[in-house]
Amino acid sequence: MKINNITYDSPLNEKKIQSNVNEPVREAKVVVLQPVGYPFTCNLVETPKIEVFDKELFELYARDQWEGFTAREGSFLFDQKLLPDYAFKVIKAHPDESKITQNTSILLIEFQEKEELKKIETHLKIEDVVGQEQAKVKCKIIMKYLQDPDHFKEWAPRNVLFYGTPGTGKTMLAKALSNELNVPLYLIKATTLIGDHVGDGARQIHELFEMASKTAPSVIFIDEIDAVGLDRKFQSLRGDVSEVVNALLTEMDGIQQNYGVVTIGATNNPTLLDHAIRSRFEEEIEFKMPEENERREMIQNYIETMPLEVNLSAQRLAQLSKGMSGRDIKEKLLKTALHKAISDDKDVLDMEDIDYALKNHEKEKNEPKHMFA
Repeated sequence: MKINNITYDSPLNEKKIQSNVNEPVREAKVVVLQPVGYPFTCNLVETPKIEVFDKELFELYARDQWEGFTAREGSFLFDQKLLPDYAFKVIKAHPDESKITQNTSILLIEFQEKEELKKIETHLKIEDVVGQEQAKVKCKIIMKYLQDPDHFKEWAPRNVLFYGTPGTGKTMLAKALSNELNVPLYLIKATTLIGDHVGDGARQIHELFEMASKTAPSVIFIDEIDAVGLDRKFQSLRGDVSEVVNALLTEMDGIQQNYGVVTIGATNNPTLLDHAIRSRFEEEIEFKMPEENERREMIQNYIETMPLEVNLSAQRLAQLSKGMSGRDIKEKLLKTALHKAISDDKDVLDMEDIDYALKNHEKEKNEPKHMFA
């Protein structure tokens, strides 16, 4: 049944689907639900708050009534026992559009899902990351572990720190790793863990790691980890983040033994990290600014997809972009120059447009910056 382009699963339409589909059935490994109440009551019925005190009991209850149902991300499952017609939204299903069985892990979350908690889908490959050869070599151990977690056990590379100048490919390499290995990637910015209420961030961390553990092998990527993992002498600038830090340390210590889960933290400046956080990383991988030949390769790749012809060689642009990261080359140099050329009704991007972009970039670099947002 569809209402407003949203699919709702019910016992009747589920049986109909099952009878008409002859494709092989995929078993759901994990399904994450969020209670949403009564979507058809127009607020005439008070929506009870759902609190689960025994997760194992809830799993038994959920599997008992929804076994055989198809779990699709964004669809709804309806309770038919304790709270008839009460809706639970499928926040995540792994794999998507798979059948709930007695082996399916069913999790219930209470927080409003943030975009950063979604499983990231990407088509990036390791070869798409230009340069950073040393980082790629060091990442081999992560790849070998995720291919066979049981072989490593307590020798697993569970926590790895990516550090380096913004725009040098830290997030890009994490995405490429997960895609090459076909494992889920959960990407979150640490700034989103600083909630409005005590316990919000800690709960979010524990449920994130639980979700990753259920879908292992998997990768958790925490960007801007210094936002919560600052050295204690700086933490007052971020407010009270002690409960977030404690929750993160608990998960990184592996008290729950999250086998098959690799946590990658990313920071622009590792010296700002508190020792308690930094010491949990078994490996630190540096991402360096691109050299001239690497910048040339990046620029050549970008030029091939630009909507205007470029009347400059990639070698010349590589020389002019000295000191720029890969992101700066694309966003600050080429994109700014492209927009200038288009606004001037040009069919070809030339040196005049590049000069304009370079001057803008220098102006931005010289503007005063605040250390903390």
